[in-house]
Amino acid sequence: MENLKAYIESGVLELYVLGDLSPEEMLQVEEMASQHKEVRDEIASIEEAMEQYAISNAIEPPKDIEQKLFDKLGLNLLDEEEVIVNQEEYVSDPKIIQLDGSDGKVRTLRYALVACVALLVLSVGALFITYNKLNDAHNQIASLNLDKQKFAGVVSQLEYDNKGLNNIAEMAESKEWATIRMQGQAISPKSKMNVYWNKKDKSVLINYLAMDLPKADAEHEYQLWALVNGKPVSLGLFGKSDSTSNEAIIKMQTIQEAQAFAVTLEPMGGSVNPTMEKLTVMGGV
Repeated sequence: MENLKAYIESGVLELYVLGDLSPEEMLQVEEMASQHKEVRDEIASIEEAMEQYAISNAIEPPKDIEQKLFDKLGLNLLDEEEVIVNQEEYVSDPKIIQLDGSDGKVRTLRYALVACVALLVLSVGALFITYNKLNDAHNQIASLNLDKQKFAGVVSQLEYDNKGLNNIAEMAESKEWATIRMQGQAISPKSKMNVYWNKKDKSVLINYLAMDLPKADAEHEYQLWALVNGKPVSLGLFGKSDSTSNEAIIKMQTIQEAQAFAVTLEPMGGSVNPTMEKLTVMGGV
């Protein structure tokens, strides 16, 4: 009995039902089945289980597929009343080829078809699950890339701010640099900006972190002026006060002497003389 139990649990009966055994192995299984009721019962149980699985997972074909199949075979669908046909007519009908096969072969073909349908259902399910997982992975990668870009922007801004603050601290501690604090004028009372003037080499710097000016539009930019003996001298142009694409510290033109500094809003490219109605900030030395 132990050998019989091991034989039943070996999986050979499942392969027999699926038709995956050689002819010699098929005969061996049939011989065992003829000798042992347990083997016959197990084969019947496997067949029934596969049939139930195939039925529960069956995919209903299009309504016209049966007619198309019979058309390919050269047959016509019959009504239920016309199904009963004499065996002699089957043999004599030239359109029908009589198959010479045992019940075992027909049963094998039937369950092989059931197995194919089951595998097809499982494959479709696996493909659907894989597609969903790929979609989820794609969304996660896109989200990570977006987070990476945001983080890079934050780091860039912090580096920019840190550089500007370090330069302000260094210039404030140095005796060579004079800080000119300019206050808002009538056009923009709340504006403010600092200019750093080196007493030794006469260089002039501005720091974006130390300025608060209205945002310039696409047709205008700011122009820095030095007031020398009552006459304005242009020290160069600079862009938006909220721009982080520039260096935190901008070097302007040098000036040997000045009594005051001022900023006006001018058309792109600057002006020869300051537009006084656009005077934004101003401060004395």
